[in-house]
Amino acid sequence: MSPIMLHLLLIISLFIPSHTLTNHQPTSESFISILISQNGLNFVKDLLITKEISSLTPLQLPKIEKSARIPFVGNVDIVLSNITIYQINVTSSIVKTGETGVAIIASGTTCNLSMNWHYSYSTWLLVPIEISDSGHASVEVEGMDVGLTLGLENQRGSLKLSILECGCYVKDVSIMLDGGVSWLYQGVVDAFEGQIGFAVENAITQKLKEGVPKLDSFLQSLPKGISVDDIASLNVTFVNDPSLSNFSIGFEVNGLFTEKGKDAVLNSNQQSFQALVSCTNSSKMLGISLDDTVFNSASALYFNAEFMRWIVDKVPDQSLLNTAGWRFIVPQLYKKYPNDDMNLNITLSSPPVIRMSPHTIDATVYADLIIDVLEAGDVIPVACISLVISASGSVNILRNNLAGSMKLDEFTMSLKWSKIGNLRMYLIQPVMWTVIETVILPYANSHLGKGFPLPIIHGFTLQNAEIICSNARITVCSDVAFAEDFIQPLIYPTTKRCASDLLYRL
Repeated sequence: MSPIMLHLLLIISLFIPSHTLTNHQPTSESFISILISQNGLNFVKDLLITKEISSLTPLQLPKIEKSARIPFVGNVDIVLSNITIYQINVTSSIVKTGETGVAIIASGTTCNLSMNWHYSYSTWLLVPIEISDSGHASVEVEGMDVGLTLGLENQRGSLKLSILECGCYVKDVSIMLDGGVSWLYQGVVDAFEGQIGFAVENAITQKLKEGVPKLDSFLQSLPKGISVDDIASLNVTFVNDPSLSNFSIGFEVNGLFTEKGKDAVLNSNQQSFQALVSCTNSSKMLGISLDDTVFNSASALYFNAEFMRWIVDKVPDQSLLNTAGWRFIVPQLYKKYPNDDMNLNITLSSPPVIRMSPHTIDATVYADLIIDVLEAGDVIPVACISLVISASGSVNILRNNLAGSMKLDEFTMSLKWSKIGNLRMYLIQPVMWTVIETVILPYANSHLGKGFPLPIIHGFTLQNAEIICSNARITVCSDVAFAEDFIQPLIYPTTKRCASDLLYRL
């Protein structure tokens, strides 16, 4: 099992954060930036130390053998075996970030050990006699400090983890014997205090070092995309090396929507934004900043996938889908196709354009609405109206998804073509308003209301989230909570598939 310090780094690494309050100029495309503040680091540290301290135990230490010369007895061979650390208590701990890496220090730690002891020596009375005794001993190690400093770097879009420093220091060892005439030899066993302390230091240090390559391999195997739906994935490939400060740790990710199952293809006109996460409440544990390019990449992807087109055959006022309902609006339509049912074929002519500002989120939608008449089983297009819809939106947090909604501000329309002569657009405008308000926007909001997943590890949930809009950017600042049921599968995934499901499933 990976030791507790490595568990902490796993969670820290996969939150995909970025530096706050300080500009960091990326060298590659990055459009999502996430910050874990000092409070966030402390939360994760305390959670894992509280819940997962048992991951280091039981820890078996190697057998210790020693010969000692005892006055009036002679040479005594002593063996300590089955030395097991069965309990560890951490009094205080800190996690620090700096220019070189992430340091985790547990100080004032105590651990309890159990072991068996055995001694033997030879003496002469009339003939040589071997005298031996055995028993059980309890050991308490006090004032133990454990430190680990790890380096994090970007390696081909994944996190590379390495050990910079690792060590354990034992201040004091206390041994209590029981069994046989153990009281007589307490002084002998006390001579083992140094060796027991050294064995504890080596065992814990080795345990930490063994876990790092396994964790590094796990990080390298993580998928680079979060599934959104059957069409899209969110590209969470790491971009640039981590950004470390005295109070936070940060990473950047690509963050663009890509076609599911395919690598991201970035257009040459896409420019990276300056990775900046700024929360008005500095006590928030987590900050996620999304450039408006993220939303526009989603818009372009769904448009190219021909997702933004649909045929409307049901509306709240069903009379609008019969030529009789248009007899006073477009008389020639009713005259040519009396009392025939109709469809409205709506197709977006280009991807919607989304813009962020400190006070609003605006969207401009370009659509063609074709009026189809249904006659004798045939679908007859009779006219096409071009629409330019201006809408304003709002965003909200739905579990770990960023969701939203839109409302109509205004729209303009023009006749693109007609097979039934000229149309009086001012008469059609109220009908188009009704169609937009009762059909187009509700359809769009039904999808926007589901949202898309933010890059948060499964098992963690956003709590008391705040949303800040700024120029070309949305920032989510939040605390996090954790479901206890997820602690074991989160830290001990057994397969690559299991790991990806746990990390990115919503």
